[in-house]
Amino acid sequence: MKSICVFCGSSPGRDPQYIETAVKLGITLAQKNIRLVYGGASVGTMGATAASTLENGGSVTGVITKQLVTMEVANTDLADLRIVDTMHDRKAMMASLSDGFIALPGGFGTIEELFEAITWAQLGIQKKPCGILNVGGYYDKLLGFIDHMIDHEFVKSDYRELIKVDDTPEGLIEQFYDYTPVTVDKAKWALSTTRPVLK
Repeated sequence: MKSICVFCGSSPGRDPQYIETAVKLGITLAQKNIRLVYGGASVGTMGATAASTLENGGSVTGVITKQLVTMEVANTDLADLRIVDTMHDRKAMMASLSDGFIALPGGFGTIEELFEAITWAQLGIQKKPCGILNVGGYYDKLLGFIDHMIDHEFVKSDYRELIKVDDTPEGLIEQFYDYTPVTVDKAKWALSTTRPVLK
């Protein structure tokens, strides 16, 4: 576990514990000598995570698009800031540089990035752990909806193990060390759950 990609927000969120946990995550990454890979911005929980990692002697790689640089949100304190053309390029580079993925509380972009990583794991495209830092129960309803998808047989129950959850950075990263990729015969499962069409 040499590097972890952190998906997080360009906003600080309403609850101070979101920033506090971002800071704790940065400290934990630095202490464990794990490089932070993130979206390269200087604002919100993104900026807090990066600043904390750097202040505690850690290593940070930021990946940001040209568009966002022109909006003046790029973190110019980074020695390793990589500028790419598109959001697709950004996500691909962040994934290639990372050994695992963590989502802090965030908005649409954070959720989209997290679920892309989970989907890649489900399809066997990548075998890296995906985790949610469930700060103050922020993701409780999302996790409940995942269970709802499983109940309705759109997601196989085995795939629930693709998502590691903890409310502390230390606890989540410890789960990453013990992670074993989930392997399921998706085609066989899909056939076994197919229902006849009623006429």
